[in-house]
Order: sequence, then structure tokens, then C-alpha cells
Amino acid sequence: MTDSNFLGELPLSGRSAVVTGGGSGIGLECARRLVRDGASVVICGRSEERLAAGAASLAGDVADGAQVVTFVADTTDEAAVAGAVAAAEAVAPLAYAVASAGRGGLGPIIGTPLEEWNEVVGTNLTGTFLLFKHAGAAAARNGGGSLVAISSIAAAVTHPFMGPYCISKAAIDALVRQTADELGRAGVTVNSVRPGIVATDLVSMIMDDEQVMTSYMDNMPIARPGNVDDVAALVRFLLGPESGWVTGTSVSVDGGHHLRCGPDFEPAARAFFGDDAVDGIVPPFGQS
Repeated sequence: MTDSNFLGELPLSGRSAVVTGGGSGIGLECARRLVRDGASVVICGRSEERLAAGAASLAGDVADGAQVVTFVADTTDEAAVAGAVAAAEAVAPLAYAVASAGRGGLGPIIGTPLEEWNEVVGTNLTGTFLLFKHAGAAAARNGGGSLVAISSIAAAVTHPFMGPYCISKAAIDALVRQTADELGRAGVTVNSVRPGIVATDLVSMIMDDEQVMTSYMDNMPIARPGNVDDVAALVRFLLGPESGWVTGTSVSVDGGHHLRCGPDFEPAARAFFGDDAVDGIVPPFGQS
């Protein structure tokens, strides 16, 4: 069954979208929401196999007249991102984009190799910038649209020993505000969502760490991990006509986690990098 507006029409029909990181997880669920409401969607990612599986899983949700197209792309490659936008434009005028491609990172700031920093910032921030640049220009030419970035609770509260990731996500929210201010005059809204801990492949290793997960749950008024549909429902609202006067915002979808403090990744940092990497910053917590 597809969602429809009160007129019985599909609210996103006749338009196209690009979803980076669309082969799985949050990105795939966002694509599902889009095709159910009539948009044609280009899902992007680095794995052709994963994209094919994602497209197959969407087949039963695609509304009449909509299409799903796969496009292999590294989001740090500007030509590839521009190609994905062109592929969407070849199907229907582009109006929507979701920057969902992301990469985690663990380690203390003073122990983070430059290569690791560049990879995290490149995937998370530069990838979002390139999608906003090319999809934003297309949406502006087409008379308006909506861009949404997947940010993180890590943009709102610090996560000790996850510095590059936190900083990349905070920068995404700054990029959202800047782009929203520039593109509003063209009828393009730009927003981000800040998921808390959500059960996806990206965080499976985190969810296996009992100490870290306890830290998460202790700081959440609604103490449960999220699921991809929790996030995709909000993304769909921010993409659609229902939110036409909402722009430049970063909305938390995290069980209230942003009201308290971020999780402490010290146990994971010790497990991955050794005690010396942590004790080189300060004495072990609890000692003076």
C-alpha cells in the first residue's frame, strides 16, 4: 500500500531523488518512503552488489510510474556525485536528495592518524557537500525541492574518543544552515536529522559492546535503540510538502538522548588502541 495525500494523489510523483548510502540501513529506508509516495529514486553506494539487493527489496514498494535506479558512486568523487544527479534528472526533474552515506571512526584526537581523519571527514562532510552542491543546483533549476542530511546525536553532544566522527557531523549541521540560507530564495529547503543509536550495519560493533551500550541507554529518556523507520519517517516529512516552511534545522530523533550527555567510548578505545593510547591523555578515569 502506498501513502497518499487527502486528494488521493501521490505527493511526490513526477519528481526524482538521489539517496547516497541508499543500498542499506537508513538510506534504503528513506528510499522506500520516497518510492511509496511516487518519487523515482537513484540509490547510490560503493557496492554494486549491495545496491542490487537494496533495489530488489524496494520492488514491492514502488508506486506506479516511479522507478528505482542504482548508481555506483564514491561520494567523495565529485564526478560520480554529479553523475548520480544526472541519472536522476534523466528519469524525472530532481526535487529531493538524502545524504545518508557515512563512515564511523573511533580513537582519541591526539592519536588519530591524518589519513583516518581525512577519510571520516571526506565521507561524511565532503560527501554531503557534493550532494548538496549538485542536487541543490538541480532542484533550484526545477523550481524547488528539499535536501536532507543524516547527521547524528554526535553533532549535539560530545562522544569521548569519537572525535573525527563528532566533528564531521557537527560540520554537516553547519553546512545545512549555510545551504538553507542560500537556497531558500530558490524554493529549496535544507535540513538534517540527528539519529541516536540505530540498529544498522554501521553501528553493529558498537551495539555488541555492553559497556558502551549501557552508557547509551543510561542517557536516553526513551531507553531503546532506534530503528531505521524511526529516522526515515522524519526524513520523509522533511522532504515532502508537509514541511514546506521548515528549513535550516537539525532535528533529533534519539529517544531524548540529546537532553543528557553523549556515550563514553573509553572502553572501546582501550580495546582497539590499547591502554597507552588512553592513559597518554589523562590518568585512568577515577584516579588522580
